[in-house]
Amino acid sequence: MKLFKCLFTLAIALTVNCKKQCVISPKPNKDLWLHGNVPLRGKPAYEYRILDHWDNLDDTVERGYAGSSIFGWTLDKVPKERIVKYARLNQKIGINGAVLNNVNANPKILTEKYLDRVKEIADIIRPYGMRTFLSVNFASPSALGELETADPLEPTVREWWNKKVDQIYDLIPDFGGFLVKASSEGQPGPGDFGRSHSDGANMLAEALEPHDGIVMWRAFVYSATSPDRAKQAAEEFLPLEGQFKENVIIQIKNGPIDFQPREPFSPLFGLLNETSMAPELQITQEYLGQSKNFVYLGPMWEEFFKSDTYRDGEGSTVAKVTSTSKLSVIAGVSNVGDSDNMCGSIAAQVNWYAFGRLAWDPTLTSEQIAREWIELSFEKPRGISKRLYEKNFVQPMLKMMVSSRETCVDFMMPLGLHHIFHADHHYGPDPSYETTPMPRPDWTAPYYHKADAYGVGFDRSSTGSDAVSQYNEPLRSLYDGEDCPEELILWFHHVAWDHKMKSGKTLWEELNAHYENGVKQSEEYLKQWKNMRGYVDKERYNDILKSMETQVHDAYWWKDTVLDYFQGFVNGTRTTSLINTTDN
Repeated sequence: MKLFKCLFTLAIALTVNCKKQCVISPKPNKDLWLHGNVPLRGKPAYEYRILDHWDNLDDTVERGYAGSSIFGWTLDKVPKERIVKYARLNQKIGINGAVLNNVNANPKILTEKYLDRVKEIADIIRPYGMRTFLSVNFASPSALGELETADPLEPTVREWWNKKVDQIYDLIPDFGGFLVKASSEGQPGPGDFGRSHSDGANMLAEALEPHDGIVMWRAFVYSATSPDRAKQAAEEFLPLEGQFKENVIIQIKNGPIDFQPREPFSPLFGLLNETSMAPELQITQEYLGQSKNFVYLGPMWEEFFKSDTYRDGEGSTVAKVTSTSKLSVIAGVSNVGDSDNMCGSIAAQVNWYAFGRLAWDPTLTSEQIAREWIELSFEKPRGISKRLYEKNFVQPMLKMMVSSRETCVDFMMPLGLHHIFHADHHYGPDPSYETTPMPRPDWTAPYYHKADAYGVGFDRSSTGSDAVSQYNEPLRSLYDGEDCPEELILWFHHVAWDHKMKSGKTLWEELNAHYENGVKQSEEYLKQWKNMRGYVDKERYNDILKSMETQVHDAYWWKDTVLDYFQGFVNGTRTTSLINTTDN
């Protein structure tokens, strides 16, 4: 009788909790992929596979959406337990290094107080195959009040760095080296003293060289006066080809602007030959819905790695020209924080995983990686066959994940539109934002979309800014001509609103169709996820549900704001690009 009552109670619970499917959902997986079998095979493509943490010494995280710094800089004691978990998760997916602090570096990171803290962290992550790196402020000698200058050709400055590097290696014998953001967005650099990037990088490289340390010198540079920000990295670094020491690597963002939902690859990847190059990807979703939207970045990175630069002829993919550099490095801007799920949302966890897998093997497909993550993160509920689980959970999840990046592009910035976000926090649309109160035009949307009564898009053709000339043939002619891929047409061309697209629609009609499709797909994801309720535990179901519900809201917000704004140019009613686009 007691057995009957127990079975009856269980049946009632299953019916209530699972609705359409009478299955028992597994417990939530708190350890991500820690206890699974990650299929690391063969030799890794990149020797250094590094997470860049934009963590500040007050524990805030720039462009971070998963809580405070995992390293606990302000805590009395280093949070060893969570750092161990972090290191073990990295070890499982092949990540073997971490830059602990923000590229907008506080000079104090090089003081004794913080170097002792860095040593503690290095000692924790070392057993898991991870080396420690630091971002450094180029003006540290003067900023710390120890010298009057930071000129890289001054002997006293060079000696200061030599001694500082020796001090670091006395504490951390396997220290990896420095990451440097210099002469960019207000950060000091060699340009402040009339010196070149190679002058600055080589000074640090000389200090690190006896210890087998490296310098990762970022190519993210642009001035306020340039007519085309997309060209500036190539303009600054190509003339310095061959002038960098062998332990210097130029770290280049995947695209020429700034981690946009879709960009062509940075032309530098096809231009530098004698200088080592490291791709820099952004795992944290600064421009792709942050941790609030359901966006898997694997397809974007797959597209990037497979792009042919034609540097050495056909087949010179980004993956090939970067992984075969003299120094072989890949960096990903971390999305990790001290939140319970470590990434701000369950859906964002896959992007950390995908970076590790592609850093090991950039030939993997985004679908392969997504399937691995699903198998490591979820388990088949009891009471359901493998066939039904595959059909009703795995396949729908795969389809949503693999299409999610394109959906994001559709409802944010299709057809090559870029950088029409809110100018400060980069969340949500703001196509009208001009120079008030921002101090420079290239931090505003109209600089990039150039909308007017004729059309929309940035003219980077041979008759415009000529950014196309920075790409090798046949890309140069492809991007310059009428056959420019439509997914990049507004990146390279200013196109008439009534221009006929391949679909037969006008450009204006095509833009509308893309935004509508982004909304439709987001709604389909939400509907599909609700149908999968019985296959996943409540905690993760609700977490992903929230991401999808937010995305539906955001998709409508983007569509309505951007199309309403452009509509004014199409019908001739808008003569200014300033409007209020706050989300209400």
